[in-house]
Amino acid sequence: MLERLIELILPTIISACELMGIFVVTVSALIAFWRYCRGLVTHHPCNIKFDLANGLATSLEFKMAAEILKTVMVRDLNELLVLGAVILLRALLSLLIHFEMKGQE
Repeated sequence: MLERLIELILPTIISACELMGIFVVTVSALIAFWRYCRGLVTHHPCNIKFDLANGLATSLEFKMAAEILKTVMVRDLNELLVLGAVILLRALLSLLIHFEMKGQE
């Protein structure tokens, strides 16, 4: 009974996490672009790279949450290996973005 409930609800939750990540990237990119354009006109310096990197890092956290939830639905070893590789790549990207943010501070 509980397994069936998880199979019904989990794909919706995973999709919601993925959509949240996409939304964060989109909003962060638009805000960074707006600040860049405004800086061109006003010649006022602002840290656009830090803001964009912060949005990307937050987005990756949502994406990794979705990947972790996908581990519940894994049926065989090949799926688990692919999922593990995706989680590892996203974790490395997140780490690189955090190093970039530390360098910008």
